[in-house]
Amino acid sequence: MTAELATIIDFIRYGASRFSAAGLTFGHSHDNPIDEATHLVLASLHLPPDIPPAYGAGKLTSEERANVLALIERRVNERLPVAYLVGETWFAGLKFKSDRRALVPRSPIAELIESGFAPWLDERHVERALDLCTGSGCIGIAMAEYNPDWRVDIVDISDEALSLARENIVFQHVEGRVEAVKSDLFEGVRGRRYDLIVSNPPYVTEDEYAALPGEYAHEPKLGLTSGADGLDICLRILDEAADLLSEDGLLIVEVGESEHALAALLPEVPFVWIEFKVGPMGVFALERRDLVEHQAAIHAAAAARR
Repeated sequence: MTAELATIIDFIRYGASRFSAAGLTFGHSHDNPIDEATHLVLASLHLPPDIPPAYGAGKLTSEERANVLALIERRVNERLPVAYLVGETWFAGLKFKSDRRALVPRSPIAELIESGFAPWLDERHVERALDLCTGSGCIGIAMAEYNPDWRVDIVDISDEALSLARENIVFQHVEGRVEAVKSDLFEGVRGRRYDLIVSNPPYVTEDEYAALPGEYAHEPKLGLTSGADGLDICLRILDEAADLLSEDGLLIVEVGESEHALAALLPEVPFVWIEFKVGPMGVFALERRDLVEHQAAIHAAAAARR
């Protein structure tokens, strides 16, 4: 059946058909089988995602054919995310190494980075930024790439995630401007001050995790779950962030579907829920002064989890 497949387009079409027929879940950077197959085929051929359409007619060698077909079958049979199969993915227009040491990069915060965090940073001077719960390092490294005058710290509690993040620091040639720090949230960077703190922490509830498709079982659970309502880590961040933010500092955190639980738990806190091109995505912005003003309520909510 596959003997008739010859060109790049042939294999993308075949892969997309196999993925659709197998009922795969698309949630790791892509939301449809065609983009998923395109990622798999082009990455396996060491080609960029934006090659001119004319290259789609290029024919694969016999070795390339065998490799692509094997990857397609592994995607179907093992439910492995494509990024893990090919060892790379794209985030904010940049290529990153990706494997089981950390979650596959997929945060909507990429859109904020590409837009210069407009309008949030329009009148704000940033010298130092922090990417908390960095995983692969994609958010912090992308912030440094888009803002060459920023110093960026990237923090995670996982040694495995940090090893991948450090590889991505070298891969993106930002060694002089990005520092990876092992830390349980803010513990390892206390005493430092940041004009911007960005975090995509774990926020999946235990019930949600139990119901996730097989693709997510390949990712580290540590990077996904955060208690019964998904807010355990977010509340710790809210409770402690003011101590590390500069006077005019800004906190941006992704909490996904836990947005409604957070708004209900702290109704007096003026979270600003950011609108993206596709609509709301569970990401809020909060000024340091609002964290200070509502410290008592935030601390009480966080203390209740300890």
